[in-house]
Amino acid sequence: MAATEIAVEVAFALPDRQRLVTLAVPEGTTARQAVRLAGLERYFPELPAETFLDADLGIFGKSLRDPERHVLCTGDRVEVYRPLAIDPKAARAERARTRR
Repeated sequence: MAATEIAVEVAFALPDRQRLVTLAVPEGTTARQAVRLAGLERYFPELPAETFLDADLGIFGKSLRDPERHVLCTGDRVEVYRPLAIDPKAARAERARTRR
């Protein structure tokens, strides 16, 4: 008997472009597995694969604590988060320093 499949999306964005990949995955697929299945490295070859495989993940803007165990539901959009370019506290301190 074939496993029931569900439809999910995996999203990743850079400042100048984004990609939304729609997948049909078996029930029980985790968020991290969906990112691997999406093959985002094909769309962003200039980035190392670790960018996607080790990234923080979220569902509809809500960060996942354990994406390796978070089982997806039909219609979920897994978002791959990029690391911050600068620490928010450091950026705030720099802005305050330049305003003086």
